[in-house]
Amino acid sequence: MNDSHKTAVSTQHAPAAIGPYSQAIRFGDLLYTSGQIALDPATGQLVPGAIAEQTTRVLENLKAILAAAGTDLAHVIKTVVFLKDMNDFAAMNAIYREYLAPEGITPPARSTVEVASLPKDALVEIELIAVVQ
Repeated sequence: MNDSHKTAVSTQHAPAAIGPYSQAIRFGDLLYTSGQIALDPATGQLVPGAIAEQTTRVLENLKAILAAAGTDLAHVIKTVVFLKDMNDFAAMNAIYREYLAPEGITPPARSTVEVASLPKDALVEIELIAVVQ
């Protein structure tokens, strides 16, 4: 792979990368996002609230990254969800469904795993792959 085939995508409407990674990478017609936690892009702080509020912020961050790349949530083909507590699955899934599986949209493939901890003690982290047209 030649590095010139991949393009970094970033937006101020999602939290800035805080390490040696990009918010997302476009490679051909595919966009690969880094995992997003529920950071408010304006403050860099974790949003207050439980799993519903954090899942909403995560998906809003991902939506902003997709928009910066010229695509949207309807073009997501794969997600990976990391949960701090699998007991939060149903509440996360309800918000996830609103964003990624509304009526008339084929939901993406998905993996969901429970993890011991997430950055900043977040409750959820989501990464995705989308098609860019």
